[in-house]
Amino acid sequence: MFTEEKIKMGLPLRITFNDTDHVYQINTSPITPTTSELEILLNGEKIILQKDARRVWVQKGEGPVIDPEFAQALGRSVALRFRM
Repeated sequence: MFTEEKIKMGLPLRITFNDTDHVYQINTSPITPTTSELEILLNGEKIILQKDARRVWVQKGEGPVIDPEFAQALGRSVALRFRM
């Protein structure tokens, strides 16, 4: 009998921001309408995004610093894809 394992990495997704293409994967599961923190692998580097009190996606934690507008665009991209 096979045991079911949680798959943390999904398919690579693409986003274009400021005329530059980026590839990312979502490492958070499950994603529900109440999810307020996302772990994303962006161009091979781990990024943590968190929804703040104003419901805006901001970068949290360590890792390479990204533009706040790009963090918001990534969060919106995931929210639209998963209907959050």
